[in-house]
Amino acid sequence: MKYAAMTLVAALNILPSNPAAAQASASGAGDDLPTQHHAIGVDVFASTDADDTDVIRVGVNLDPIYESPDDYFGLRVEKAWYRPLGLATAERERVFLRYANGSTDWKWNAQIGTDGDTVIGSASIHDESRYRKEFFVERDIVETPRGVEEGIYYTFVGAALDVPVDDRNSFTVMAGAQEFTGKNVRLHARANYVHVLKPEWGLSAQLRTRYFHSSKPREYDYYSPRWYVQALPVLQLRRYSGGWRYLVAGGVGAQRDAASDWRASYYAAAEVSSPASGRGWYFKAAALYNNIPQNSGAYDYGQLTIGLTKAF
Repeated sequence: MKYAAMTLVAALNILPSNPAAAQASASGAGDDLPTQHHAIGVDVFASTDADDTDVIRVGVNLDPIYESPDDYFGLRVEKAWYRPLGLATAERERVFLRYANGSTDWKWNAQIGTDGDTVIGSASIHDESRYRKEFFVERDIVETPRGVEEGIYYTFVGAALDVPVDDRNSFTVMAGAQEFTGKNVRLHARANYVHVLKPEWGLSAQLRTRYFHSSKPREYDYYSPRWYVQALPVLQLRRYSGGWRYLVAGGVGAQRDAASDWRASYYAAAEVSSPASGRGWYFKAAALYNNIPQNSGAYDYGQLTIGLTKAF
């Protein structure tokens, strides 16, 4: 597999790196800290797969209203390059309005815009109750030769629910529907089980399962079997040091679809993020590898993300 190029993560995806600081903010503690009213961030996204499909997105986030990574309003301007299956590169300009509100019982996060042809973006809302609930919608282009050339898009809507059992065991279930340009509607179901092995280490064992069913298989040129299923055991380690957050995860499981037998499924991920310093700098980087089939049908996919935001 050819490894991914660099990416800078949009500030939309940045989460507080220090839970204690987030709790202090929510409770009113730390009100003597200086309020941050504006922010600027830069981001670049790039990915690659075994079929030489490369995607690069470079953007700038300008937030005239910025209180925290969970409360802001601003504009994102993005340039995207798509090179599906190693063919000619297509370029797109994308513009978004960004909004997040984390100060209420329900937390909002949205990035809505256009690529010049149609509405694209994402939005989600969730609460922080014991049985955490989340609702989301996402719309974007399908990154295949016909998808980029002919303007094939998908719209994905869904909901997720956390079901805690005790301090060390919990489940998450998700259901969604993904409608593509044309006639295909894909129904999704996912269920994850998490068991905390060592709370003091941040070590957990997980079982991640997923299933989808397509109403019109093999429409256009994106990966779309009649059905697909995966079961993936994962070990994850999450640690904090000096306000920095570190995460590594990896797993080996099994997957198959309507046109193939069972085969191995691999997953590896790593993340690092900085604390929010007094000067308002925030840094995050993440690497990902899996062999889940992509839109092109390729089974090896790599991604590297890096992000930097300055609040002032």
